[in-house]
Amino acid sequence: MHPALSVIVFTTSSGAGYGLLAWLGVWAVAGWLPANRGLAAASLGLSLGAITVGLLSSTLHLGHPERAWRAFSQWRSSWLSREGVSSAATYVPALLFALGWLVIGSTSGIWALFGALSAVGAVATVVCTAFIYQSLKPIQRWSNGWVLPNYLALSAMTGVLWLIAVLSLFGMMDDYLILAAFLCIPLAGFLKVRYWRFIDRTASLSDAGTATGLGALGRVRLFEAPHTSENYLMKEMGFRIARKHAAKLRIIALVAAFFLPQLLTLTGLLIPEALLPLCAIAAAVIATIGVLIERWLFFAEAKHTVTLYYGAERA
Repeated sequence: MHPALSVIVFTTSSGAGYGLLAWLGVWAVAGWLPANRGLAAASLGLSLGAITVGLLSSTLHLGHPERAWRAFSQWRSSWLSREGVSSAATYVPALLFALGWLVIGSTSGIWALFGALSAVGAVATVVCTAFIYQSLKPIQRWSNGWVLPNYLALSAMTGVLWLIAVLSLFGMMDDYLILAAFLCIPLAGFLKVRYWRFIDRTASLSDAGTATGLGALGRVRLFEAPHTSENYLMKEMGFRIARKHAAKLRIIALVAAFFLPQLLTLTGLLIPEALLPLCAIAAAVIATIGVLIERWLFFAEAKHTVTLYYGAERA
């Protein structure tokens, strides 16, 4: 599949934003979130800002962005529509949570409840985003059980790293958050490796024979190209990446998204407290870059069964 920049930015930015919002909501319920207005402005501003940038970016991939509102009407059958409804609904408790934390200066009671609802909405939206891709049966590399846990783990990982970065700027550090980061990073890395292993070792059940219905007659091969120039389908769904380039990018993604953030988080515990923000911010930024690379691969390595009609022997 063609790796569109707008969708890559959307899934990365909104994933990190929803992950951060979820951690804030959970920490409010646990009573561990300081009633600090500066921290509220920075953390909620970063979270809602990343979510909004991601959602606006997603509309750039539409042929008619001005019609994006129509997607909300198909929530009964479309995961894309459910994502839109969930993302819009999450703003309501999130803004009320921001009202309590920023204006009233409280993260307990009813305001903690709004934080909890924000966390539920954030998780629900990430789940809907994952199912947009997992529900597409013509794309074997998306239609599998590894997609959802990968989306959730990467969102949780980038969210907790950004929360640690913001807390460090205010001279605050939470041992439980550090522990959460040490658990989320290797878990997300493990799930990503398992996903890659799965798509490398399995293939689509469809081939040129099953796609045309001529498989019973023998091996089916393309006799002549259907047209003389590249069309929309080949541009969007016939994107190819060399295996050697994919292998290099996987290594870069592993190092940037998981290894370096884990190392920087550990380093932050061993260096003077004044240098902690540098390590925390570096870990969050590098992890986000790593996820951008991982997400590019997620789209670039996907193969649509429509390519079987254009010469591919297996999708």
